[in-house]
Amino acid sequence: MNQAGQLDLFKLPAIAPSPKTRHLLVGGSIVPYVLRQGRRRRLSMTIDERGLAVGAPHHVPLAEIEAFVGGHGDWVIAKLAEYAQRVAPRQVAIRHGTRLPLLGGEVEVAVEAGANRIAWRDDLLVLAARADADLDLLARRALQRRALPHFVERADYLGARLERPLPPIALSSARTRWGSCSESSGIRLNWRLIHLAPHLVDYVIAHELAHLAEMNHSARFWAEVERIYPDWRAVRAELKLRGREIPLI
Repeated sequence: MNQAGQLDLFKLPAIAPSPKTRHLLVGGSIVPYVLRQGRRRRLSMTIDERGLAVGAPHHVPLAEIEAFVGGHGDWVIAKLAEYAQRVAPRQVAIRHGTRLPLLGGEVEVAVEAGANRIAWRDDLLVLAARADADLDLLARRALQRRALPHFVERADYLGARLERPLPPIALSSARTRWGSCSESSGIRLNWRLIHLAPHLVDYVIAHELAHLAEMNHSARFWAEVERIYPDWRAVRAELKLRGREIPLI
């Protein structure tokens, strides 16, 4: 149990700045990679949507590390090409015509001249912006305003099964959590959940509500989750996949 009474749900895809990137000539191509050295037993490589990461023990010299990567050059080039074809960029710059996922659907952004005002018109998000406006910031504010009422409504609905008063529901901009439950400050839900389908949002809310009864991840806690949201196993697995696809604004 977390002594502060606050528990992580699980980790979001990291969006903090990456470690320093190095570059290496592999098979005639310049390949960027991130080197992570630590208390490791052997050299290793992983490739995902962020690119190539190399793990190495502290004592291994850089020349040996890069020779190891070069020795697997065909695999590195092929795997990077595979991800380039199948993984859409997650970093999104807001501009006129940008489309964003929203609660299982999609919303289009319209940018107009104005005084930095926000308006929702069905499936259209209107940013009436000054010439020097930060459109990303305006879009985040609009999405947060849309997120909180939805989260509160769903918490009220799901929380009715608990037969206990609910704490305040607030938004979080945490980079590594979907949600948290604190004995002192209540439930906080990551506003980026607004990009996911409603049943995924419901699972996160149910997870945090269950912490009101069990501030841990024991068998009793998961029984509480099941009482609130019976299909939690399948939805939790789906969330781990869909969470990697949310746009980063």
